[in-house]
Amino acid sequence: MFVAVDIGNSEVTAGLFHGEAVALRWRLTTRPRTSDEWAAAFAAFLTHAGQSPNEITGVAVASVAPQVTRPVVAGLRTLTGRLPHLLEPRSDVGLVLDVDEPWAVGPDRLANALAALELAAGDAIVVDLGTATNFDCVTADRRFIGGSIMPGLRTSADNLIRAAALLTATDLVPPARAIGRTTAEHIQGGVLFGTADAVDGMVRRLIAEWPTPARPRVIATGGLATLVASLATTIDVVEPDLTLRGIRLAARALGLPV
Repeated sequence: MFVAVDIGNSEVTAGLFHGEAVALRWRLTTRPRTSDEWAAAFAAFLTHAGQSPNEITGVAVASVAPQVTRPVVAGLRTLTGRLPHLLEPRSDVGLVLDVDEPWAVGPDRLANALAALELAAGDAIVVDLGTATNFDCVTADRRFIGGSIMPGLRTSADNLIRAAALLTATDLVPPARAIGRTTAEHIQGGVLFGTADAVDGMVRRLIAEWPTPARPRVIATGGLATLVASLATTIDVVEPDLTLRGIRLAARALGLPV
């Protein structure tokens, strides 16, 4: 069994693979914990699922939260007895980073590009809806050509509520109409419809600048992907486990046991 771990700014997502399939997945809040606490958290998930750490043959990690990376890696090593591989921009995973600052490309974006190439079998745009909304662009000849980043849906909603004294937190579910009749509908409509329209607008701009004749396939991933995809018009497919699958593909490209 192989474990892929995606350390984001808000959540740590882990996936346990049986072969190519994600058999189990877990989410934890990204916050300071000791390595022992991380080990205990992962052990609890495995035990609850009836799995043993001794069955794990490989671990790979993609992280955009450096302050959390070391204790997570140490905890996983203690738990599994395996040294986790840390995916980095310089990792030779079969991608050309065709951008001006290749050293600054997040490892989660590398993973998304790898998984998108396998899923789309051609040019692709990944819309990763997390703390930030990333647009990752990759061509069929395995070039990561860049993209865009905008504030994430929940980030925008939280900032709006904090900044406006008369607004209160509300569930992010789509309202029935854009002309809201309650404060909750005002926030839901503005944030959700606004995000979906922003995603559609960015995708159209990216496609207008696309460097090949192919029309890229648009793949949504991240914790809010299904919600936004239901309101957008440019997303072709939703793959919630895209980043985890990409981490596994990166590990395989590096010759690690998967």
